[in-house]
Amino acid sequence: MSHSMSSPRNIQLVFETYQKARLVFVQTMAELATRATNVKCLESAGVLELLRPLLSDACSSVRQCAVVAAARLCEHDEGVARQLLNEGMVTITLENLHKYNVYYKRSALYLIRAVAKHNEELAGVIVRLGALEHIVSCLEDFDTQVKENAAWALGYIGKHSESLAGLVVDAGTLPLLVLAFQEPEMSLKQISAGALVDLAQHKPEAVVDAGSICHLVRGLENQDPKLKRSTLCALGAVAGARLELAEAVVAGGALPPALLHTGHDAAPVRRAAACLLRDIVKHSVDVRYFIIISSMLAQLVVNTGGSRPLVELLSETAGGVRVPSCMALGFIAGQSDQLAMAVIEAKLYTNPKSSGEVRARASCALKQSLQCCLHRPALEPLLHAAPACILKYVLAQYAKILPNDARARRLFVTTGALKRVQEIDTVPGTSLKEYINIINSCFPEEIVRYYTPGYSDSLLDRVEAYTPQIPELFTDRVPSDCQSELTIENGN
Repeated sequence: MSHSMSSPRNIQLVFETYQKARLVFVQTMAELATRATNVKCLESAGVLELLRPLLSDACSSVRQCAVVAAARLCEHDEGVARQLLNEGMVTITLENLHKYNVYYKRSALYLIRAVAKHNEELAGVIVRLGALEHIVSCLEDFDTQVKENAAWALGYIGKHSESLAGLVVDAGTLPLLVLAFQEPEMSLKQISAGALVDLAQHKPEAVVDAGSICHLVRGLENQDPKLKRSTLCALGAVAGARLELAEAVVAGGALPPALLHTGHDAAPVRRAAACLLRDIVKHSVDVRYFIIISSMLAQLVVNTGGSRPLVELLSETAGGVRVPSCMALGFIAGQSDQLAMAVIEAKLYTNPKSSGEVRARASCALKQSLQCCLHRPALEPLLHAAPACILKYVLAQYAKILPNDARARRLFVTTGALKRVQEIDTVPGTSLKEYINIINSCFPEEIVRYYTPGYSDSLLDRVEAYTPQIPELFTDRVPSDCQSELTIENGN
């Protein structure tokens, strides 16, 4: 080696070239890993073995890009995520999490999220490695993107099961997530709301106890559609868990903005609002106190104008809004006959544009409505328009009303309802036939026969076949009183 090659400057150039080569390598790997189609090829080429020592490289840029490349690879493939765990690469990243700058923290949290997203098993391994402690500390970081990635990772871990969600909650994350939701940065608000949704699916009581309801409701004032949707979903996850939690959501002021957002321009927001209303009113249990409270919640939705926007959502053909709206109407109608009438008047089920799923949900909602409806004016239109699968529920309610209400029986005849019942084709032994028999037994036999189809023809046939029985007055013999009258007239 020449003297010039061994000079300090040339030696330094060798190291600089090596560092540049490492940086170019990890940057290229990170770029290639963005495409899922490249993962298998990179894996077979031994990319993980080459990235492993670079996770702790002396150059900060190399370290960060190595972590990003590893995260992108395992994000696309569960097998790569398992290999990262087995080779200790996640452990190395966790050990270095607080040693380096915020850029490394962002990338490390991204790697944790990418591994945990796949399933409960991998997320559980992440927790057992002690990741929660590191993630919670990152939620208190000054850097916004570090907080975002920490909140994102918590949601991906807690969403898999109740046990994992419990571990996330027990780590003291909820108060920090609520604080993050109140931060001014929009992306941090959105991600924090998403994490609250994931945790509320399994631990709704804890979310309420963290004081999140009032902040979530206030968050609906923000104009960002994604934030609105996530916030409504979080409130719905809480309200749908138990009746007491639904009360807490309503008491927190969620009902008026939920109704307002059923008319939002964005379909995902409208759907989330409909789901929230459904989750508020859906509770129906056998304990009397809870029945009363549930009915009050449903009545509150109707009193605040909730049924009309829900019915209007049924006319939509996109966005997945119709099914939750229909279910909400069904739950509302299941609470009392007045609420059932409000739903029945919306003419569910008969729209020819409804999909099969919507028609099935509408049918379910109608059946729930009818089983609670004893209001004759609401039942009467359905008697003439309802299909056979719904008609038996209508007749079942009439079978409850008519035996004990004389005025209802009179109106049943004068409005043509009794005639309509006689026109229904039935099969002996079916519930429909049984309900018709009960209804017919509420009226005199001759009235029922009169309105039976074909009865008028049978009467005409009897007229034609009838042999007149002429009274004596119209025979040739003159009655005696007529004879006396004729005699007096002739005498005069």
